[in-house]
Amino acid sequence: MRIFLSTSLVVSTIMALSLAAQERMSGTQATMPSPGEQVEQSLATTDGGAIPYLLYQPKRYDADGAKVPLMLFLHGRGESHGPLNVVAKWGPPRRLAAGEHMKYLVVSPQCPRSSFWSKKDQQVRLLELLAHITKTYNVDTDRIYLTGLSMGGYGTWRLAADHPSMFAAAIPVCGAGDPKDGAKLTDVPIWAWHGAEDRTVPHNRSVEMVEAIKAAGGKKIRFTSLAHIGHASWQAAYQSADLYAWLDKHRASNNQK
Repeated sequence: MRIFLSTSLVVSTIMALSLAAQERMSGTQATMPSPGEQVEQSLATTDGGAIPYLLYQPKRYDADGAKVPLMLFLHGRGESHGPLNVVAKWGPPRRLAAGEHMKYLVVSPQCPRSSFWSKKDQQVRLLELLAHITKTYNVDTDRIYLTGLSMGGYGTWRLAADHPSMFAAAIPVCGAGDPKDGAKLTDVPIWAWHGAEDRTVPHNRSVEMVEAIKAAGGKKIRFTSLAHIGHASWQAAYQSADLYAWLDKHRASNNQK
């Protein structure tokens, strides 16, 4: 029998874990983005380090108004090399940097070269970052969306498997997970993307995750296999209007029914 924690309980727990970091906020940039703006930020973490990130505030954001959905985007290995602004090379932060607008509060952290998104140290930092954002901004915790490409796809599979009740939906792009996690992911709406000709992260790594979830009884899994496309499947994924329309249909509270 699987036991699911409520979204509010999970968020409360990770907020408690990050209290020590919040007390050391002198290491966090104080600049808040204006509505419709993406800015660089940094959060001190409980391990004595920090997690830098890009933060986009929706154009119609109102701190005293309706709660807004949150999108956590995890970049690939290449964007660990360089200043924080390289995170905007691909995916949602790229579109935002180009002047487009989204309805989500978009959080795009940067993973250090010495680690990976799927490793425990970065997973803990991501939870602390989410706790900070949900505490600081008017976030709809029922609509927290998770996505990432390549190394970020690995991180997406890992974070969703370990905290399935936290996310309304997840989109791993050309990443890989552990098929043993299939049963943990049966209730999470997932849309996986992968290029059929990918030689960096083999296409079969997504196939095996999809099959594992289905074998465990999952019916909310969707897979787009892109013919004649190599590793850069994220270019098609994040330009798809259908992807964002699909996200908007999901709520974390509905996943537990």
